[in-house]
Amino acid sequence: MDFQLSDDQRALRSGMRDLLGAVFDRDRMRAAVERGGALDRALWRELGAAGFFALRLPEEDGGVGLGLPEAVLLFEEAGRALLPGPLVATHLAAGRVKGAAEGAAVVTAADGDRPVAHLAEADAVLAGGGPLDGEALRAFVAAARPVRSMDPLTPLHLPPPEPVAGRAAFAPGRVAGPVVSGPERAPAYAGRLRYEAALLSAAEQLGSAARTTEMAVQHARERQQFGAPIGSVQAVKHLCADMLARTEPARAAVYAAAVTGDPLEIAAAELLADEAAVRNARDCLQIHGGMGFTWEADVHLHLKRAWLRAATGLTEAEAEEELAAGLGAAPPRSGSSAAYGPGRSQAGGGA
Repeated sequence: MDFQLSDDQRALRSGMRDLLGAVFDRDRMRAAVERGGALDRALWRELGAAGFFALRLPEEDGGVGLGLPEAVLLFEEAGRALLPGPLVATHLAAGRVKGAAEGAAVVTAADGDRPVAHLAEADAVLAGGGPLDGEALRAFVAAARPVRSMDPLTPLHLPPPEPVAGRAAFAPGRVAGPVVSGPERAPAYAGRLRYEAALLSAAEQLGSAARTTEMAVQHARERQQFGAPIGSVQAVKHLCADMLARTEPARAAVYAAAVTGDPLEIAAAELLADEAAVRNARDCLQIHGGMGFTWEADVHLHLKRAWLRAATGLTEAEAEEELAAGLGAAPPRSGSSAAYGPGRSQAGGGA
């Protein structure tokens, strides 16, 4: 069995990298930092026009008709570029929230009591599993409060502590009914969407890990000390080698999980990708030395985004619980309805 990327997949990845290089280069990324992470609606619509959000919708519904492996490639490129915004939520809402597929709507997610990204700019929120919009959204936003974010490209709000009227768990094929979220709010996604969200976030972490590896190697080659590149120092070589040794296993795990869709493999991929993104950014900062700590360098932006992603969605502790629960049990085959059934920790019910 050949697990190499096909020519079409390579072209898709290359095309997305070229697009992001044109519409979100370093100057535009720095401009986004200066405006506090506020979303560029024109950029969001360009992503929609390129099929970023509608990638997995059937062609008859206006989508591209591709699958989860292709989506992983696009989100990996988004992670490399530090592309801001609730990309995962909007992608998963395509075809379910009006305007999400085209990039005309920004959709974020309120995952339990965790901070919500880009809430003030959202046209819809997946809160308690179901999409909030209109008056319900305005009430939710009014009751939320802004909090300081570690990532300057990701403004955050804490959801309101009081119960808020919402809808039933956001899952394909489920009819939404009225529900009130109590102090223990339901996660943003139910069933298989929970794992798809975790996998797409892992793909972003993978892209960031690969990018910081490249940044570290480039700096080690160019930076001169005592008449020689710092990359000639054994300790620096080891750091760069360790970064690559974290990135490539994470890549294999993320790509494999995208093919199988198995929840346990997604949990493992999330763990590896989170570790690679955070530790690679730290090592990249170490290799850059004092200049790596400065605001002008981009290394700290990768580290802060990696920290934030690792603390949201399927966290390290939750992924470890998923894997521990699966020890000693034969995992269901991919495509089986049991893959997202009661034998797994679930969010808000089955798909």
